[in-house]
Amino acid sequence: MRRFSQVIALAAKHHGAEAIAQGLEDVRSRSAKEIAALEDDRVLAFMAHRIFCAGFSRTQIDKKWPAFEDAFWRFVPARCAAMSEPEFDRLLANKSIVRNGAKISAVRENARWILELAREHGSAARLFSEWPDDRNVELLDLMKRQGSRLGGETGMRLLRALGKPAFVLTKDVIAALVREGVIDSPPTSKAQMKAIQTVMNQWSSETGLDLTALSRYLAWSIGPGAAAPGVAKR
Repeated sequence: MRRFSQVIALAAKHHGAEAIAQGLEDVRSRSAKEIAALEDDRVLAFMAHRIFCAGFSRTQIDKKWPAFEDAFWRFVPARCAAMSEPEFDRLLANKSIVRNGAKISAVRENARWILELAREHGSAARLFSEWPDDRNVELLDLMKRQGSRLGGETGMRLLRALGKPAFVLTKDVIAALVREGVIDSPPTSKAQMKAIQTVMNQWSSETGLDLTALSRYLAWSIGPGAAAPGVAKR
């Protein structure tokens, strides 16, 4: 496995230092204080946005998002948690949003989880803000187990949306991790995820970069055909 400075050099060779600098700025992480300041209705909104984006065009979801905000009571957790079956049915018939029953139900379930987190931590955002970055995979596992439809890439992109440093295992990132000998196939086991966390922690110590920046450099190092820095997604 090469030093991460060589990965950075590969990324710069393929995309140019200026484009990479802009790409990193586009996905700049928030400070722990900034994350902790997020209201829980915004945390639930971020969760819902990522859940509804999964399997759909993000552009389509973004266009409809004002309607989602109206339909889901501005994502106030207590109100969404109390969603009745008749209200669920009305949402399922609401043509201004994506009418997916499992995803609508996930909003209700995640609202209830957020209320539990608020009782335990003061706010859901505080849990995310205080979670150590070097235990990122444990946070992903927690979201998968206790949240609804927050596993896999959805959970990774949720952390990015919140501003939490996080890696996202896109096709390009996985290809780079395989190239570096960290894993030998797309990760499906806890052992593989632990291996990724371990090497990410090593690279972070080596470079001072957070998980988001490391992840983006890995993707850009694959080549000119990788996702361009100017169109990076959170």
